Amino acid sequence: MRALVAAAVGLAAALALVLTVTAIGAPAGETSPEPLLTTVPGPKR
Repeated sequence: MRALVAAAVGLAAALALVLTVTAIGAPAGETSPEPLLTTVPGPKR
């Protein structure tokens, strides 16, 4: 029974966190026009 209560409390906390983040929304800003390089660029030809 304790495990069921603990699972319900954890699920409620996770749901509250998701709803809070959804209500606040994404932070304002813009993306960079420069692409991110994931490897070292090779020599230019």
